Amino acid sequence: MTLSSDRRAELLSAARLFDGVDAAGMARLAEVVVEVDFAPDHVIARQGDIGSGLFVITSGGARVVRDGQKIADLGPGDFVGELSVLDGRPRTAQVIATGPTTCLALSTWDFESVVREEPSVALAILRGLAGRLRNLTEAERH
Repeated sequence: MTLSSDRRAELLSAARLFDGVDAAGMARLAEVVVEVDFAPDHVIARQGDIGSGLFVITSGGARVVRDGQKIADLGPGDFVGELSVLDGRPRTAQVIATGPTTCLALSTWDFESVVREEPSVALAILRGLAGRLRNLTEAERH
C-alpha cells in the first residue's frame, strides 16, 4: 500500500529522531522517504556493511544484534542506521525483523539533501544523537 505524503510525515513525526523538526522539514522528509516491507527474520541492516540509508520502523518490530548478542528490541517510532548515514562507516549492529515489519527508508543522498535544505532536520538529528550519547554515558556511571 502506498502511503500519502501526509501519512508518511505523521509516521516520521512519531520517531524521536525527528523531535523538533518543523512542518517544512517534516514535509520535505516525507517527500523522499520510501516505504519498505520486511518479512520475519529478514536482515534490515547487516553489521559491518556500509549503510546507504536509515530506517524508521512504522509497524512490526526488530531485534538489534551486535557480535551475536541481542542488545535491543525495537518497535514503531524507533530508528536504525543513522550513524552509518552520518559518518559513512560500517554499521555497528545487525537489525533483524521479528515479524512482518514496515519501515520508512531514507537514503544517505536524500538525507544529506534534506539536511542542507532544512536546518530544523539537522538540529533534530543532532539533539537526538546527543540524547542517545548522554543516555549511554550516564548508564555507564551507574
